[in-house]
Amino acid sequence: MNVTYDFRSYQEVLAMIGSSFPTSAAVFALLALNVSALDTFLAAVYEHAIILPNKAETPVSQEDALLLMNKNIDILEKAITEAAEKGAQIIVTPEDALYGWDFTRETIFPYLENIPDPQVNWIPCQDTHRFGHTPVQTRLSCLAKNNSVYVLVNIGDKKPCNSRDSTCPSNGYYQYNTNVVYDTEGKLVARYHKYHLYSEPQFDVPKKPELVTFNTSFGRFGIFTCFDILFHDPAVTLVEGFQVDTILFPTAWMNVLPLLTAIEFHSAWAMGMRVNLLVANTHHVSLNMTGSGIYAPHSPKVYHYDMETASGKLLLSEVDSHPRVSPAYPAAINWSAYARTIKPFPIQKNTFGGFISRDEFNFTELYESAGNLTVCQKELCCHLSYRMLEKEENEVYVLGAFTGLHGRRRLEYWQVCTMLKCKTANLTTCGQPVETASTRFEMFSLSGTFETKYVFPEVLLSKIHLSPGKFEVLKDGRLVNKNGTSGPILTVSLFGRWYTKDLLYNSGRTSNSARSYLLISILLMITALQNIVMA
Repeated sequence: MNVTYDFRSYQEVLAMIGSSFPTSAAVFALLALNVSALDTFLAAVYEHAIILPNKAETPVSQEDALLLMNKNIDILEKAITEAAEKGAQIIVTPEDALYGWDFTRETIFPYLENIPDPQVNWIPCQDTHRFGHTPVQTRLSCLAKNNSVYVLVNIGDKKPCNSRDSTCPSNGYYQYNTNVVYDTEGKLVARYHKYHLYSEPQFDVPKKPELVTFNTSFGRFGIFTCFDILFHDPAVTLVEGFQVDTILFPTAWMNVLPLLTAIEFHSAWAMGMRVNLLVANTHHVSLNMTGSGIYAPHSPKVYHYDMETASGKLLLSEVDSHPRVSPAYPAAINWSAYARTIKPFPIQKNTFGGFISRDEFNFTELYESAGNLTVCQKELCCHLSYRMLEKEENEVYVLGAFTGLHGRRRLEYWQVCTMLKCKTANLTTCGQPVETASTRFEMFSLSGTFETKYVFPEVLLSKIHLSPGKFEVLKDGRLVNKNGTSGPILTVSLFGRWYTKDLLYNSGRTSNSARSYLLISILLMITALQNIVMA
């Protein structure tokens, strides 16, 4: 039985409910209730070593831009074909995969195409000229069609605007960092414009975050890009408000130790949000770009981190189509339950300040080979119980706490508890990047008095490896090791995001939170109906 309710846009839902509702979150593909026929699917991601253009002060011709993009698509085509031959049903390719990232608004323009709304019901492979000059979209559509596989690619979209509109750029076009998805027939089924730009002067920010989903016979998918993952919208809303099964995530992620390497944070986000996450990163060693993976709610399925070679990498793994009904689906976590019910361990007198990037943490050293420690900063107290297998004389570990707006931009409010290895035995190096360790832990238990329910558990081992199956989060919020002694540890962290204290959350969101909450409640009721039908 297949029951489908198709609300095509957030605005149409608003019209049904009443025009007084806020329109703070634009949705271009909302809920379609589709009873999946498949319990699992084979997913693929491809980490692509991009062929970059020569840096130019003036725009190249459209022909030269297309020539470069086709060289990159030639490589993607081999990966897509190989994935399809191995049975993959969907493949994700990285952000900026067709042309790179070092552009101005003017120099990116020859690389852009007009990408229509998927509601137009278009198969570029069969109707090439319907929306003007679209050779890139045509080729991507044909790749999906000829290989009978869903394909996500990141490309550039240009949208003409009225020069009388004060927000219209001087060249008469909005330019967007854009993900497109084509189905097994080559049909355009999803288009997403990136909302949280990091350092991309060539692109415009959409007026509102887009919440884009599409449905398949093997689950419901949501989409966002790179920096978006650190914010509430669209990332959290797609998972909680739209109950997607899997997130597709193209990125050009620059690894930043000790807390924000790609494999470390993305695997933790999948666990914290309890959702599948398919991550395709660009591969560019000189910019610390590597780290792709297929992550399930309970553990990484497969991941790749390579700072030694210049090669791309295809990853494949079987994934649950509907993880929420899987026997392996993890229970909900009360992240502060344990930390708030115990008496804090004695707070050390030798607490000292130190920086991770630009964030000032409070640290205390793990002096002994075993112990119980507490370190606090403002409202956050972090508790650690630990026992090292053998304390290495030249390796120093600290417990750290940070709560506040993060970094130079001071946009995101973080709450972090971390146990990490210092770069040297000198405590002034604590928080600096370090890639190797030899100290193993027989036991660790990390918890914190978090004010947010959005906490992501990270464990990173020596030489930038994950630790699947060797740690778990208990229902009361403790991050603990399991199955014996750990590998050599770089960091054990609980990375919290307190979204309601974000600068943009408070300045950019609608003030009518009650109505927003009611709308999301209605969407959740619709999703509940699907669960009843599936049952």
